[in-house]
Amino acid sequence: MEEEIIVSGNGVLEGEVRVSGAKNSALKLIAAAILGRGKTVLHNVPRISDIEIMSEVLAHLGADVERGADHSLSVDTSTVDKYEAPYKLVSKMRASISVLGPLIGRFGEARVAMPGGCQIGARKIDMHLVGLEALGVHFDNAHGVLHATTPNGLHGAHVMLEFPSVGATENTLMAAVVANGTTFIENAAREPEIVDLANMLSSMGAHIEGAGSSTIEVHGVSLDDLGPCEHTVVGDRIEAGTFLVGGALTGGPVTVRGIDPSFLRMALMKLETMGCEIITGKDFITVSRTEPLRAVDIQTLPHPGFPTDLQAQFMLLASLAEGPSVITENVFENRFMFAAELSRMGADITIEDHHALVRGVELLQGAPVKATDLRAGAALVLAGIVAEGETRVSHIYHIDRGYEDYVGKLRGLGADVSRLDVDESL
Repeated sequence: MEEEIIVSGNGVLEGEVRVSGAKNSALKLIAAAILGRGKTVLHNVPRISDIEIMSEVLAHLGADVERGADHSLSVDTSTVDKYEAPYKLVSKMRASISVLGPLIGRFGEARVAMPGGCQIGARKIDMHLVGLEALGVHFDNAHGVLHATTPNGLHGAHVMLEFPSVGATENTLMAAVVANGTTFIENAAREPEIVDLANMLSSMGAHIEGAGSSTIEVHGVSLDDLGPCEHTVVGDRIEAGTFLVGGALTGGPVTVRGIDPSFLRMALMKLETMGCEIITGKDFITVSRTEPLRAVDIQTLPHPGFPTDLQAQFMLLASLAEGPSVITENVFENRFMFAAELSRMGADITIEDHHALVRGVELLQGAPVKATDLRAGAALVLAGIVAEGETRVSHIYHIDRGYEDYVGKLRGLGADVSRLDVDESL
């Protein structure tokens, strides 16, 4: 039985919602626990399917992973005795490639299956390898498996990334913390999740400076100098942005709690440009709107630019704005698959290469649609809330990868939305 999300458009989202811990941070923190060789306890870990898959990866390596109360997760890596992540696990989730760096750091060797393609783009791992090779890692690629060795150990180096890739920055950082000497990672990713990882590694005993800037300096320590730690995952800025878009769609007010507003500075600027009022506090953001939505031009870029993971949600906003908007996708080449599904609901979107021309329409109409990826799925549910009639969203396993209790949180804000088992044979 497959599940669908059924939405009856009532145009209502109002109230407060608390975001979960950041998916894109928690996954990498679980991997980093490999370096601690003991029991690391993470707090504010979201209950989503991607976390379960990463827990499977760690368990396969020999770790003892246990869910605790109040969104805690204990990861005891003292018993990790394997350094191979097989294809059957890596193929379920590309982020499992992030065990590469910590396995190399711990064992001086790793065997990780190549993750293959992705629905929203190729996302090649070449940059991961370039960064690690600079630290002394040698790679052999045979039969779809990367075999990493360190014949002369790990050593500090100047690493220049061709693109500020989050994954490449993370893998290089996790290996560099136990390299002999000092490593400089230049053109490093600046995302808040990088800072969160660096903070956890520092709690474990690593010496890291500059996380959150374009140059990260790592002073290598002995593996024996690292140990387990206790760490709280930062709030999920993409989940927060999704609910803020929901508030902007309906007028709100919607208050999102558990998020640092600085994580979403560019997205908040775009919401204001579109006619929304934004109020921020230390760990909350409130959005409301009383005037018509205005058109906006958006270009996705690495942080602190506009996040690609909010592109679909803002395309939905633009589809109901007055006038034409242009959205340019610079990060993932296939991320406009969402446009075809939104067009089924009456949106007017023209795609040309990596640009989308979105002409605002007066209303959307409920229709059967499918989630083409994680963020598209979340945006389609929001579209159903403001659409006329009923919307049925299928392939919702994509949504479950990154949003904990998405339907429940939307219902708490007043939406008429539910999950329903559907017989796939019908």
